[in-house]
Amino acid sequence: MNTTIRMPAAARCLVTGTPAVRRLATATGLAFVALLAPAARTAAAQGTATAPAPAPAVTATSAPLVAAATDWLATLTPEQVTLAKRPFDEAGRIDWHFIPKPARKGVQLRDMTASQQEAAHRLLRAALSEVGYDKSTLIMRLDEILRIIEGAKAKNIRDPLRYFFTVFGTPAPAGRWSLSVEGHHLSLNFTVRDGRIVDSTPQFMGANPAEVRTTFPGLPEKGRRVLAEEETLAFALVKSLDAGQKGKGVIAAEPPKEIRAAGEPQSPREPAVGIAFTELSAEQQATLRKLVGVYRAAMTEAVAAERLALIERAAGGWDAVRFAWQGSLEPGIGHGYRVEGPTFVIEFVNVQPDAEGNPANHIHCVWRDKTGDFDLPAE
Repeated sequence: MNTTIRMPAAARCLVTGTPAVRRLATATGLAFVALLAPAARTAAAQGTATAPAPAPAVTATSAPLVAAATDWLATLTPEQVTLAKRPFDEAGRIDWHFIPKPARKGVQLRDMTASQQEAAHRLLRAALSEVGYDKSTLIMRLDEILRIIEGAKAKNIRDPLRYFFTVFGTPAPAGRWSLSVEGHHLSLNFTVRDGRIVDSTPQFMGANPAEVRTTFPGLPEKGRRVLAEEETLAFALVKSLDAGQKGKGVIAAEPPKEIRAAGEPQSPREPAVGIAFTELSAEQQATLRKLVGVYRAAMTEAVAAERLALIERAAGGWDAVRFAWQGSLEPGIGHGYRVEGPTFVIEFVNVQPDAEGNPANHIHCVWRDKTGDFDLPAE
């Protein structure tokens, strides 16, 4: 299981909601706390062009996350607490998915007051890095684009406020508890044991559209790619492979239909496939490290560092990591990839069209803990 822990995220102010999203809030009589439009950042956790020194052990506490969860729960009504705070051993704790489900566990942002929404966003910030928070809130805002494009077909499923927060157990310095933040194209799961975040997976993020093709006032602008580096770095790596390397690294001409084990409590158990880290050039190895770093960078500094330490201390270290590509080598045509080592697996798929019909413009990607998601023992 992943013994990851966090450091406090930088404090930032909420800003006013976009006109399109405010109209949704007004229609239901709810105040809305807007989702922050991010500035581009370079995360230190993403790695460098040269092999770094082994990552040190991380021994921070989960106190900021405990405090933020406690503060959010304190803002809720008794009826909301019944939904938001569930027993740790409840089966719903490991029930996760990213599809637009008609019902989910927890309390959604739409059913919160403005002050409750503010507290929920502080909790989300406490769980993630600034980069991760920005991506998460942009993913939420993409649902408003889908609502506009799909019109009557969208019903109530497409909604930037339809993201649910749930705490399992009691946030405290001792004992076990967990946090789930989930909605369409977002599933974030954290498990805390005796003051330490011991798991931070499944970590799922998706984007539809992967690249915004039409500008709507107040929403992510044309050309915005929420999960850009997750795709561009992988394309750079696969295109850099020579013919011999492609024979090992490209495992299928057809793309996968979906990430494996979607919604299941444990990651796929098949042996890792693809080209080995040792069979890459130094420059290609640096690109692969950077790609892994992009996924780690969604988490706080301490969580990202612990994930790196687990990779490096596993049997074989980076030499045991493999990269596998499936599908087209060109954007706009279905493609996907895996990056896998003894302690983790990353999967990325871009095969579906977006709501406007643009092909392969709909990303699903996930980081999973091969030693056991949700702090469960690996099967």
